[in-house]
Amino acid sequence: MEHIYKKGTNTSKPTLLLLHGTGGNENDLLPLANMIDQEASLLSVRGNILENGMPRFFRRLAEGVFDEKDLIFRTQELHDFLDEASEKYGFSRDHIVAIGYSNGANIAASLLFHFKNALKGAILHHPMVPRRGIDLPELSGTEVFLAAGKNDPICPAHESEELKSLLSSAHASVEMHWENSGHQLTLSEVEAARDWYINRF
Repeated sequence: MEHIYKKGTNTSKPTLLLLHGTGGNENDLLPLANMIDQEASLLSVRGNILENGMPRFFRRLAEGVFDEKDLIFRTQELHDFLDEASEKYGFSRDHIVAIGYSNGANIAASLLFHFKNALKGAILHHPMVPRRGIDLPELSGTEVFLAAGKNDPICPAHESEELKSLLSSAHASVEMHWENSGHQLTLSEVEAARDWYINRF
């Protein structure tokens, strides 16, 4: 997978896995990661799917309707890539915190839904429920920050509530942050994510 790796100044910190939104690339979330933790190592990945020329992490059939078969395949692909990258770059596979926005948050959530210990934690900006009707792995010890907009036309508020409920039922520790805005990424939610991260990592 196309990616950028930047070794941090403090290798005891988590490695931040950066996952962009639709139409983004591996450079998009670097400034955001810098706001969260300036000392951490960064692994920023570009999605392998193109939708009308725009990079994504998995296919969709329509707005808000995921191609479930492709989602499962791409989640496995990303999981395998993290295994390989941790060996190549020498960071701890057990100490990764994902930061995802929109489509990137969805693939990060999908990692949590499909694999035990895939991530130590996740900051999910405007995610949806990746899959329904499956049993989640045991997620105790996994820290999740979930940021959502009360007026988000792409990701309705009830979707975020359902995701929180599903993750909490699998014993993840979930903090919910609401913005009175739409689908855009706001400075205040990034600052809230930073405060959450500092208190846990």
